[in-house]
Amino acid sequence: GRWADLAVLRALLALAALLRLPDLATRGTCDGDQGTDALVVRAMLQDGFVPLLGPRTSIGAFHHGALYYYLLAPAGIPSGGDDPIALVALIAGLGIGAVGVTWWLARALGGPAAGLVAGLVLAASSTAVEGSTFIWNPNPVPFFAAAALAAGWRATTTGRLRWWLVAAACQAMVQQLHVLGILGLIPLAALWVDDLRTSPGARRRLLATGAGAVGILALGYVPLLAHELGNDFAETRAVLAWLAGSGSAEADGPGLLLRLVFVPLRVLSFPLAGSIVEAVAVGILAIAGWSTALVLATLRAGGSERRALLWLGGSIVVATLLLAVGVQSLGVVTPLPSDHYHAFLWPAIAVAAGVAAGVLWRRR
Repeated sequence: GRWADLAVLRALLALAALLRLPDLATRGTCDGDQGTDALVVRAMLQDGFVPLLGPRTSIGAFHHGALYYYLLAPAGIPSGGDDPIALVALIAGLGIGAVGVTWWLARALGGPAAGLVAGLVLAASSTAVEGSTFIWNPNPVPFFAAAALAAGWRATTTGRLRWWLVAAACQAMVQQLHVLGILGLIPLAALWVDDLRTSPGARRRLLATGAGAVGILALGYVPLLAHELGNDFAETRAVLAWLAGSGSAEADGPGLLLRLVFVPLRVLSFPLAGSIVEAVAVGILAIAGWSTALVLATLRAGGSERRALLWLGGSIVVATLLLAVGVQSLGVVTPLPSDHYHAFLWPAIAVAAGVAAGVLWRRR
């Protein structure tokens, strides 16, 4: 019932807060990246500086989106940008919020047990907890990725097409926070196309809403366009140069076959059990349990639950394969972190775990 749901949600949020909020001033990473980001926010608030580019990527001479800095700036207003801990608190709050949205989506897809399991996965995930405790552009990704999925599902199940615009706004933040977040479009596009296929009477409205969603995504790139017009399209040329020579810098890296094995293990292990490189046995056990539960639940489920599992599982598979094929650095272990490249998948992995658990619990 409603009161039981509220009790579960409050417990999950309390657990998420307990794991994320204590000692924010001392527990998080604070090095060059965090200082640079905090100084940009300070310049925005004290000097009126308007950044047109976000932080520089680690894979090429181009940048993430500027909306990252616009997201952080309101948290710095009380101190004029002089208190970086306020920025960390905002990121921690988004990490806690991601747990709540993940619970809601799993609850909507698979019932109370699904919500409980999915919420626990993200609330207690060591990587999700760590990503809520320091300033870094990928850290808010899970919140907006979860919100985009929830809004998309809400749109397709209620017929209220304005939810597609909410999903687009959240997805715009995902791909602004990290360039590879553009792959977060996969589950949203799949839902929208399915709506278009199964709702012939609403196709005109769906097409109009889809055009509006594309417009919202494009608005996120207005700062980039302003930069490009004033700088001879430097970012565009850097992206094209990286795409043209993406394999040259990593020619000695693992081949495609090895990446197709290792990258899925890396993607699935990170939100479930942490880096598979640091705990191989635990990671493989977690992946095996997740995969087995997903397959069995998909075979046993029916109706909307089966649709949800196929949607989530298919989206995770397609996005992971694209990462394995297109991002060679995920096939190697380097001193620089790279597992945040797939942070947009963490809520989907948690929700899939919850829905699968809910199906198996009821059909045990």
